This record gives sequence, C-alpha cells and structure tokens, in this order.
Amino acid sequence: MDAFDLKIIERLMENSRMKWADLAAEIGLSAPAAAERVNRLIEQGIIKKFGILIDGEAVGSELTAFVAVSLERPSYRAPFLELINHLDEVQECHHIAGEDDYLLKIRCRNTKDLDRVVSHEIKGLQGIVRTRTTIVMDTAKESFRLPLNSSKML
Repeated sequence: MDAFDLKIIERLMENSRMKWADLAAEIGLSAPAAAERVNRLIEQGIIKKFGILIDGEAVGSELTAFVAVSLERPSYRAPFLELINHLDEVQECHHIAGEDDYLLKIRCRNTKDLDRVVSHEIKGLQGIVRTRTTIVMDTAKESFRLPLNSSKML
C-alpha cells in the first residue's frame, strides 16, 4: 500500500458511492488508474465490502442490543456461527476474551423481537451456557471509519 491507496481508502470511507472521476480528481490520478487501484484493494481483501449505514428506526428496527454469549465448549462454535450468519438481526459477531465467548450486536424491531432472537433462536441452540443482554438507550456514534496509521502501512 502506498499514499494513493491510503487516500483512496480515506475517501471511500467518507463516500463509497464516489464516481471514479471524482475519486481520481481528489487523489491526483486518472479515473482508470483509481478504478484499477480500488479493484486491487478489493482483490487483496483490504476493501471487504461496500455498504450503506441505514437509520434502523426509519426502517422499523428500533432496538439495538449487545448480547454476550457463552458456549459450553469449543465444539459448539461451528453450529453457533452457522446460526449467527443466517440471522439478519445479528449485525456483528465478535469472538472475545474474558468471561464470555462472543459479543453480538443485534438490531430488531422491539423487545419482543429481541426476546425471539435471544430466547428462541440463540438459546434454543445446543451448547449455549448463558447470554447477557444490554439494550442500547441511544446511539451517539455509528461509523464505518477506521483510523489509518499511514506510517505503518507505507
């Protein structure tokens, strides 16, 4: 990665819908060169996906919760992860250190819907020892941005 790649990533974190010509003009390359670099970043797995940040309340997913999950033993990981990957309500799944094994970010309609996801879907799976749920009251920041330390990447 070089300085152009870092500039591309920075601009795309701000607006992933930029036209190649606009991106190229901002970073000082031709549009084909910018597009080629973006495609290379995708092929290298540096850019994983392009997405949009949706206002959950506006589309009926008003409740956000973080759910810590503890598994009985590691042999239950595969079925757990398979379930999690099929639940649209689970936006994020992190394998964590500490008392629990996983931390999930869940977006759903309301507490009744959260109960369905946690009590019936997740706890209904064999090998779940416990869950701990924290309901979000308000979100002050939600972002796709990552800090870029250019000195380590060049």
